[in-house]
Amino acid sequence: MSVATPDLLEQAAQWRADGRRVALASVVTTWGSAPRPAGSQLVVDDSGRFAGSVSGGCVETAVVQEAMDVIVSGKPRLLDFGVSDEQAWDVGLACGGKIKVYVERID
Repeated sequence: MSVATPDLLEQAAQWRADGRRVALASVVTTWGSAPRPAGSQLVVDDSGRFAGSVSGGCVETAVVQEAMDVIVSGKPRLLDFGVSDEQAWDVGLACGGKIKVYVERID
């Protein structure tokens, strides 16, 4: 299992210290040929800047958009991307695997 690197956590802490609102996205489950292992993380600030990776680029754009919504609403979300999911094909997860990503605001 991959875990957030100190640099990633430091980046999130720095953004919070700068007054930015921040969300954390974490891969919670994978199946098949998933691009990143469970535990992989991505942090996003309220301007759309991000660090880390949950999919090696396959679904990052969709996760960043969802994270920005979570920052505003404060309501966490569980995102599901997979080969049978129409959105997964749209955002590029054509590797044949499935991932679930939990997105939460960091207060």
